[in-house]
Amino acid sequence: MSSGRYGNRIPSEREHRVIQLVAEGLKNKEVAEAIGTTEHVVKNYLRVIYDKLGLWNRVELALWYESRRSPAALFMQ
Repeated sequence: MSSGRYGNRIPSEREHRVIQLVAEGLKNKEVAEAIGTTEHVVKNYLRVIYDKLGLWNRVELALWYESRRSPAALFMQ
């Protein structure tokens, strides 16, 4: 069982939604409005997500997200 230092390193459903919105180019305030929370909570989510995934910033997060999207999802846009 290798849960690692920070758990399973798989984003929760809520974290995945934050990742998706950030990858779409939304600012923290806009992400907060979209998920019904505060900008401070979004910043906390991002800290946890970066730590969980071993990333440093929004650009890396967006690239991580895009590299994991299914090819079928790209055609549905």
